Amino acid sequence: MKVSYLLSPLLVGLAFHGLCIKFGWLRSFNRPIDRGITLRGRRLFGANKTYRGVLAVAVGTGAGVGIQVVLHRTGLAPGGELLNYQSPAIVGFGLAVGTAAMLAELPNSFIKRQLGIAPGSAADGISGAVFYLLDQVDMLVGVWLVLWFAVGVTVMRVLWSILFLFIAHQILTAVGYRLGMRATSAIIYPDRDATPFDLASGLNRAHQAQQGW
Repeated sequence: MKVSYLLSPLLVGLAFHGLCIKFGWLRSFNRPIDRGITLRGRRLFGANKTYRGVLAVAVGTGAGVGIQVVLHRTGLAPGGELLNYQSPAIVGFGLAVGTAAMLAELPNSFIKRQLGIAPGSAADGISGAVFYLLDQVDMLVGVWLVLWFAVGVTVMRVLWSILFLFIAHQILTAVGYRLGMRATSAIIYPDRDATPFDLASGLNRAHQAQQGW
């Protein structure tokens, strides 16, 4: 519960980014971070990694922390808070968490572009399984690097954060599809004869199709 509450502002940031995509908010920042630069004839990150994605999630996460500050000061917050919501810098800390979460996805995107995996596509077999796992944890690497300055990092907290973010992603996907923010609501397409690596590749394709930045 403590870790879920700690990470919930990030969900606000991701949801806000979805709204930005749907309604065209922050359109002036919808520019690729790599500015079209290539290495070995391939884009560094691809067109989907934009300044808007970083800004939207950062602002949304900061706003989510701001909501937690209000809940804390009104006595409505759940017990076991892990952050010091009395600190005047706490909202800025939320901005840093959101920024780090999105920037932490860039190395993964760089590797996939250099391997010839296009944005929205997925590798097959073992590579697909590896990249699916990376897609689930790369954001959390940035999140925990920032949280480390204020919260004790333990194995159980990290594992719970992975589970929490995975489940939250499925919920956001379904809601985003209903609201027209995503092209598909599908998460898993099980095959009776699929191997574990085939299933992981299918999950990865669904994940890539659902990403909005």
